[in-house]
Amino acid sequence: MFENKSKEEATKEILESVKEYYAKFMKKPEYKDGDRISYASRVFDEKEMVNLVDSSLEFWLTSGRYTDQFEKQMGEYLGTPFVSLVNSGSSANLIAFMTLTSPVLGDRQIKRGDEVITVACGFPTTVTPILNYGAVPVFVDVKVPQYNIDVTQLEAALSPKTKAVMIAHTLGNPFDLKAVTEFCKKHNLWLVEDNCDALGSEYTLDVKTYKTGTIGDIGTSSFYPPHHMTMGEGGAVYTRNPKLHKIIRSFRDWGRDCICPSGVDNLCKHRFDRQFGTLPLGYDHKYTYSHFGYNLKATDMQAAIGCAQLEKFPSFVERRKYNWKRIYDGLKSVQDKLILPEPVENSSPSWFGFCITCKDGVNRNELVKKIEAQNIQTRALFAGNLTRHPCFDQIRGTDAYRVIGDLSETDRIMNNTFWIGVYPGMTDAMLDKMIEVIKASV
Repeated sequence: MFENKSKEEATKEILESVKEYYAKFMKKPEYKDGDRISYASRVFDEKEMVNLVDSSLEFWLTSGRYTDQFEKQMGEYLGTPFVSLVNSGSSANLIAFMTLTSPVLGDRQIKRGDEVITVACGFPTTVTPILNYGAVPVFVDVKVPQYNIDVTQLEAALSPKTKAVMIAHTLGNPFDLKAVTEFCKKHNLWLVEDNCDALGSEYTLDVKTYKTGTIGDIGTSSFYPPHHMTMGEGGAVYTRNPKLHKIIRSFRDWGRDCICPSGVDNLCKHRFDRQFGTLPLGYDHKYTYSHFGYNLKATDMQAAIGCAQLEKFPSFVERRKYNWKRIYDGLKSVQDKLILPEPVENSSPSWFGFCITCKDGVNRNELVKKIEAQNIQTRALFAGNLTRHPCFDQIRGTDAYRVIGDLSETDRIMNNTFWIGVYPGMTDAMLDKMIEVIKASV
């Protein structure tokens, strides 16, 4: 097949075949009434497949040129100088938290027993790193219909052991960044923005507009297929702080002190002439460890998909906003029975889903069953109340965590809230079908 052809010619031929393969076998059929409407789905074309195959032909496999390209372009999109690609959003949250445990941070280092303010209404991987390390999550309530932290409870959650706030922007709706950042600055606390469900959301603070995830000290993203963009598995950690960036890279790359990327040696020109810890003078810096780290890198094939997704991403955000508004406008007539979501003041959300809370007299479980029976996928608002899940059974009632107040709104969400999708692959016909079914079922 490739006789008398150069490598470049053979590669070009393969990639042209990939385009043809996509056109013949991978294009989604048009939606027909009665088809399943998922809450999320991948949106891609031949460009992602071409990049993936191109990367596989290089067979570098681990992080390489596509990773470098993705980190650079992602930083440009976010407006932040330091981006580190990782293998999942969960890993991104793990690294973000562990970075704040580094002894490099001196008095601001989070130690075991220190406290981190968060919420129980969310996804567990925002909280898991805190508990696993031995720090103490302090749970505060949230507010409906924004589904984000109730900032009036922040001062009540504060103690002499508080070191950080780590919370997510729920379903793309930013939390009150003005109040939270003022609180963190006042008390010299770290702020980690779990941005996994909000990539592309914006918040205006002191006249300037920022992408969410870039206002706090560290932001995180997930590229799992349902999220705003995908590379299959994957995530990112980003910061404006060069010291935090170096620590992030260390925890991602086995805990190494060395900053050389994969396949590169002696970037610092001091590989064999320095003293670290109680190691002998000149011990190989490539194998010197300043943290108890991990290997949480993504592959270059994943990054290749991400590069193609980034090119489309602004259009994804606009379509999510359009889809959310169409559903909102379509459900206005049933606001006597359902609470519709509201964007947080000073924000422009890149919506991940459309959240609905049932009012008194409407049974959430029965409503969801009716909607699902019409082939429309729904989701609960993640954990509802994480502290009520089996994972808390062995620590419930101990000092492993604290709760501020009674989490009544969190419980309300657990009992009465669900959401439907707004992903960019949804057509007007799919959106209108969801509106029709919900109005008929409520």
